[in-house]
Amino acid sequence: MAEKEMLLVGSKTKEALKSSGLNVSSDALEKLNERVHQMVKDAQERCTANGRKTVRASDF
Repeated sequence: MAEKEMLLVGSKTKEALKSSGLNVSSDALEKLNERVHQMVKDAQERCTANGRKTVRASDF
């Protein structure tokens, strides 16, 4: 799979995950980034399917 542009702020995301006392593996942010990309794609498709050009919170 081609590497996708990072949509997350790595340091902030790690900080949020570590705040519960857990460690973060090196590949965790990559996997989370993949999920975010998929969520964005799904929201775009929902928006288009509903005949809109504005992505709304409900598309997520």
